[in-house]
Amino acid sequence: MNSLEFAIKMELDGVEYYKRQAEINKDNRLNTVFLLLAKDEARHAKILENEFKERDYELTDNDTLAEANNVFKGSRDFINEFKKIPNQLDAYRLALEKERQSIELYKKFLSEAMDDKLTVLFEYLVQQEKDHYKILEGLILLVERPEEWVESAEFGTREEY
Repeated sequence: MNSLEFAIKMELDGVEYYKRQAEINKDNRLNTVFLLLAKDEARHAKILENEFKERDYELTDNDTLAEANNVFKGSRDFINEFKKIPNQLDAYRLALEKERQSIELYKKFLSEAMDDKLTVLFEYLVQQEKDHYKILEGLILLVERPEEWVESAEFGTREEY
């Protein structure tokens, strides 16, 4: 299996993982986030497959990060919706780790790219996976912050959220 075939398989595994998470979260707004991530991973797999088969493809910008941020913003009820699901924080952390591994893999492929077309492709995929990482990092922060926040409101500097 060459590097492109491996990357295709990794992206397809990501699609299945995010679809499972979407199903687990079918009764809350995280369903939308995980479906967006699954859609992106499927698009990445298709791009890689087209490169592997030497077909044309287009690297288009998407709004997944903005759309996910819109889901995260809003009501405090959102936090309660996904905190009720047991052990989901572990699933979010696992997804975060998968995205980190994807970033590292595509950076490696980028460093080994032999032509401009592959360089552009792997730069694009690194950025896409970094966007996914930010989404999951934000999700984890939303879940963890209420349990970790113990500082008095009248002392210290706090970051906004």
